[in-house]
Amino acid sequence: MKNLLLQNISKHVSLTSEEEDIIFNAFEKASFKAKTIVIKPGDEAHFTYFVLKGILRSYTIDDNGTIHILSFATPGWWVADMYSYLTGKPAVLYVDVMEDCDVLILQRCDAERLFTEVPKLERFFRILTENNLIANQQRILDKMALTAEERYEKFLQKYPDIINCLPQKYIASFIGVTPEFFSKMKSNLLRKK
Repeated sequence: MKNLLLQNISKHVSLTSEEEDIIFNAFEKASFKAKTIVIKPGDEAHFTYFVLKGILRSYTIDDNGTIHILSFATPGWWVADMYSYLTGKPAVLYVDVMEDCDVLILQRCDAERLFTEVPKLERFFRILTENNLIANQQRILDKMALTAEERYEKFLQKYPDIINCLPQKYIASFIGVTPEFFSKMKSNLLRKK
């Protein structure tokens, strides 16, 4: 548990053992069962989750009841409603548990304290935020320029470990197509191989 978090951080910054202890002690561990909604629109989401085990997803639901999945979070990934986390305003996203999970939770106020105590952590989160911004921009560009098949191929590259754990309708939502279209597309891809 501690190792996975510290491995994640050490991809971007080097920490002393004292800094590692300070950081790790700021997190709370929690476990959630599948189908638990951990954030919903209107909540005050002043925390972020680091996934140790399981799968979470972030999404929104439009006025027609259609789910639009923004991301999946698997072990070693972070998930939050960043709008609420950074602004202190009510959440706009849902974050729910797709597969029983263990997470580490970091409160925003604890993160702020850590930025002072371990300045390297602020750099780490800046890098994560920049990477997230780049990934979101690329996803928007992909949606405008790539075919559904190409977006599916990118999904397979990004989430190779969970492809068999997810219902097809969630993959369809992530790549921006209906479940029916996705099913036909997948059949056509299998025939081509």
